[in-house]
Amino acid sequence: MLRPSLVILTLCVGLSACGKADKDSKPTAASASSSASAATANDKPLQVTAEDYVTIQNNALASGPVITGSIQPERKADLRAEVAGIVLQVIKENGEVVHRGDLLVRLDDTAFRDQLASADQASRAAQQSLDQAERQLERLKTLRASGMTSMQALEDAEIRRNNAQSELVAAKARNVAARQQLQRTEIRAPFDGIVSERKVSNGDTAQIGKEIMKVIDPASLRFQGLISADAVTAVKAGQAVSFRINGYDQQFIGKVRRVDPAANATTRQVEVLVDFVGARQPRISGLYAEGRIEAGSTEALTIINSALVRDGDKTYVWTVQDQQLKKRAITVGERDARRGDYAIMAGLKVGDKVIREPYSTFKDGMKVIIAEAGTANMQATKNVTAASAASSVGGK
Repeated sequence: MLRPSLVILTLCVGLSACGKADKDSKPTAASASSSASAATANDKPLQVTAEDYVTIQNNALASGPVITGSIQPERKADLRAEVAGIVLQVIKENGEVVHRGDLLVRLDDTAFRDQLASADQASRAAQQSLDQAERQLERLKTLRASGMTSMQALEDAEIRRNNAQSELVAAKARNVAARQQLQRTEIRAPFDGIVSERKVSNGDTAQIGKEIMKVIDPASLRFQGLISADAVTAVKAGQAVSFRINGYDQQFIGKVRRVDPAANATTRQVEVLVDFVGARQPRISGLYAEGRIEAGSTEALTIINSALVRDGDKTYVWTVQDQQLKKRAITVGERDARRGDYAIMAGLKVGDKVIREPYSTFKDGMKVIIAEAGTANMQATKNVTAASAASSVGGK
């Protein structure tokens, strides 16, 4: 933002123009006086302070390969049906917060409840058979000790007891399987997060393997990007990354976690995972992101973005030289990934003074006085007062 001195001077120029327009419509003596006063105000030099311009100097310019990709969660789950059934109820919708174990979708469990009841009955029957076989075996052991039964009868009793034990184990296993099948009709959240995509509605038929819902953990978002294979040797874990995300008007900072050891078979690009650094993090996954890995830095002349004036494919700046404003064409290079400044390739040198935020009302050759902030503000106020008086006289 321009400092008060430049803002007030711009108002002064605008009010002077109003006085001139009134002179054309009412050619009176008063309007002639107004025109003279406005011209006097307009001839006043532009007073700027050190806060209104920036001095060009060498700065460290971050350099490195460009990285493009998207924001993806590290923890995500594609929940699929493990049993076939009709969808009875969808409890959570897209965007809703869920906690580990929360019920998300319920399938029809009638058949599975019947299977569990049958398995329970089979387990009880097997347990009863085992109890009876063990009692029979104990009786035969007693009779055998008194010599009142044969060894063959005792062995047969042991075989029946062993078979009963095996049948009980199998019945319990079927019971556990039936209970698990029943539990699978209730699809629950595997971790704390949000529902990112609901795939079914009430009444749908869910076959085994059908995708039901997606859950993501927004706290685990990361930048999953790709770099050119030519730059892979310059990238390593721990390097800083500056990037922008589509939809967010701010710059994010990250750090390289790892570089994929294998290139993509089709594009021959290499995947790089970048963790967010700091409190500023997006809350939406899947957004496009683009930035630069700070693999190194070089010394170069730099200029802030707000000082640049774009005109088609040409770039200009307003410099303060020999107490005058000069419009100068420059050539800029790469943009610094950290600060947003541009490298100056041609057109400026060390020590040049450039207006931070130029106005469209600036004219080449306009006189400039570099003054203290307080002095400039007082003089600009006097100019506005004079221009206002001139405009007021012209309007009467």
